[in-house]
Amino acid sequence: MAYSNANSLHGKTALVTGSARRIGACTVRTLHAAGMNVIIHCRSSKTDADALAAELNGLRKNSATVLQADLGDDSLYQSFIDRAIACWGQLDALINNASSFFPTPLGQITVEDWDRLVNSNMKAPLFLSQAAAPALKQSGGNIINMVDVHALRPMRQHPVYCAAKAGLVMLTQSLAKELGPDIRVNAVAPGAILWPDNDMPDATRQLILERTALKRPGQPQDIASAIVFLLRDAPYITGQILPVDGGRTLNI
Repeated sequence: MAYSNANSLHGKTALVTGSARRIGACTVRTLHAAGMNVIIHCRSSKTDADALAAELNGLRKNSATVLQADLGDDSLYQSFIDRAIACWGQLDALINNASSFFPTPLGQITVEDWDRLVNSNMKAPLFLSQAAAPALKQSGGNIINMVDVHALRPMRQHPVYCAAKAGLVMLTQSLAKELGPDIRVNAVAPGAILWPDNDMPDATRQLILERTALKRPGQPQDIASAIVFLLRDAPYITGQILPVDGGRTLNI
């Protein structure tokens, strides 16, 4: 019998952290188009999140909602997941996309820098995954973590960020062992998809692209499509890190 996956996401629910803007918003739109109900998480971008939910609910009634929370507050993990489950009575996918990113040159690193970068890039994904595990086990669901090509090969002036993402890579693999066979856990590692919000010199951007095999930046849709692939089309993949980087890691 031929394997069919055409409708496997229909009626399922996904929570995407940090999804009011950028790659997170594109992921929400793509999961919604695949038939999922989506929970849009934001910390401060409530206006953007509400607009995105209204857009998607205009396409399909009662299919998108917004949850606002500061995931830096570690007292909120369980209650946040409980609120997410209550939206549609189930949770089928947790996409840990929320992330802080900024340089921490050696000699200038503060404890506050460490806390901000580790909390958003490693601590919150772990504790959200732990809180969501019972619901995901019941649904046979998925966890997908957003890592970075620099989790495996460091980037100058970003040692704390790189270490936090490297920790998330190991957590992805560890959780796949801990939560299998009921829950699959994977990660996506973007390359040059969107430039940082702060100004980056054109020369730096060009150097990055020159080190990329495809010689061009990717698009948020490339990441969103990889996430759909892992959720819908890859039932025998777990504990893996999927680079979506145009060949950046071949010559980083």
